[in-house]
Amino acid sequence: MTEQKNQVTRAAPEQSNDYRVVVFGAGGVGKSSLVLRFIKGTFRESYIPTIEDTYRQVISCNKNICTLQITDTTGSHQFPAMQRLSISKGHAFILVYSVCSKQSLEELRPIWALIKELKGAEIPNIPVMLVGNKCDETAELREVSQIEGQAQATTWSISFMETSAKTNHNVTELFQELLNMEKTRTVSLQLDTKKQKKQKKEKKTKDTNGAIPENGEASASASGGAKEKCRVM
Repeated sequence: MTEQKNQVTRAAPEQSNDYRVVVFGAGGVGKSSLVLRFIKGTFRESYIPTIEDTYRQVISCNKNICTLQITDTTGSHQFPAMQRLSISKGHAFILVYSVCSKQSLEELRPIWALIKELKGAEIPNIPVMLVGNKCDETAELREVSQIEGQAQATTWSISFMETSAKTNHNVTELFQELLNMEKTRTVSLQLDTKKQKKQKKEKKTKDTNGAIPENGEASASASGGAKEKCRVM
């Protein structure tokens, strides 16, 4: 008998500098597995249906400490009000389907339509990633090719990536790329405190004796307002 999660994670009061990522997809496509692999580095074989869970990780936003809040939503259509609330509060979205189920890709259509409806003119500036999960499965089990997934993402004018929560393929890269797509602020998975910056600067000066490295890359301070790349802590 399938174990049912019957409780919703009680969220702490949201802060204005929280960065909220919402994960949507049909039941069984691996939404929770992707999030747990990213946050905890674990994978579970058994399927436990989710109502809604929230996971948090400290990240850097505009070089200040803030919280990456990942909402793992239900795969059921029984909670439309919950879906609308998650979309309204979300800053970025991950739309997950299983490459072994064409139906799971079709079920994302109304979700994407609702995101466009609620976000309106903001859509071009909102990071959205279409994700084909379970890419580790054999070709015989595939129902959606990588080309078909990419074509759907192109039609929706969003980004695309295939992942495997089981083998950890592209899981960190998924969240890295999503944060790199943010246009209104600089968001990084790696905290870069003043102390860390000072240590990096001192180490670089010691290693290069103040000279510019042979590869021609200047120090971070010389890069002006360049956007930080997203890196794991």
